[in-house]
Amino acid sequence: MTTRQRGRPRSFDRLTALEQATMAFWEHGYETTSVSDLTRAMGISAPSLYAAFGDKRTLFEEVVEAYAGSYGAYGGRAFAEEPTARGALGRMLREAADVFTDPSHPRGCLMISAAVNCSTPEVEEALRERRNRNLASFEARIRAGAEAGELPAGTDAGALARFCGAVLQGMSQQARDGATRTELEAVAEIAMLAWPQTGVPVAATGKAPEAGRAQETPAGRGA
Repeated sequence: MTTRQRGRPRSFDRLTALEQATMAFWEHGYETTSVSDLTRAMGISAPSLYAAFGDKRTLFEEVVEAYAGSYGAYGGRAFAEEPTARGALGRMLREAADVFTDPSHPRGCLMISAAVNCSTPEVEEALRERRNRNLASFEARIRAGAEAGELPAGTDAGALARFCGAVLQGMSQQARDGATRTELEAVAEIAMLAWPQTGVPVAATGKAPEAGRAQETPAGRGA
C-alpha cells in the first residue's frame, strides 16, 4: 500500500522568488509593479504567488524586510562598528554611494524609490515610518556624540540628522539619474564638511561665531 504525499510541493525556490520580487519592486516601485509583472519576474503563476506570499502588499512587506537585512544593512553595520557619530554617519553615506550604484541590481534605495508616486496609504505610511525611525536613530547617535564631547554641546542633533537623511535620499535619486559611485562618494565627503567640530559654533543653535574666527559652513568651505 502506498501512502500519498499530502499537499502539493512548490515548483519554485521561495528565496529566489523573493529576490526576484525585490528586483522588480526596486526597479519599478510599488505602485507601478503589477501582479503580472511580479509573476513574470518570479517565474510563477498568480495562484502560486498568493499561496506563498499572500497578496501584493504582503509580498512587498516581506521584500522590504529582506532588503533591510541585506542590501540595506550597510547603515546598521556602520553604526555597530564605528565608535563615533561622525564615523558612523560618514561611513553610512560613503557605503550608500557603493550600494546605490552597484550594477548587479537596480540603482538607488528601494525604500526611497518605491515610495515615489505611491498611492496606497498603508504602504506609503509604512515606508515613511521606516525612514522616520532611521532619522531617529541618526539623531540619537549624534546626540550621544555631543554628550561624549565629540561634537559641540549646542549641536542641533535633530537638524543634523535630518540633513544626513536628506543627503541620503538625494544620493538615491541621483543614482537613479545616472550618478557614478565616485560622484556620490564626493557628495558624501562634502556633506561631512557640514558637521561641526568641537569648539566651532553651530549655525543651527543661533550662537554667534567666536571673535576672530570665521564660522565654517558648507558654502564657506567650497561646497
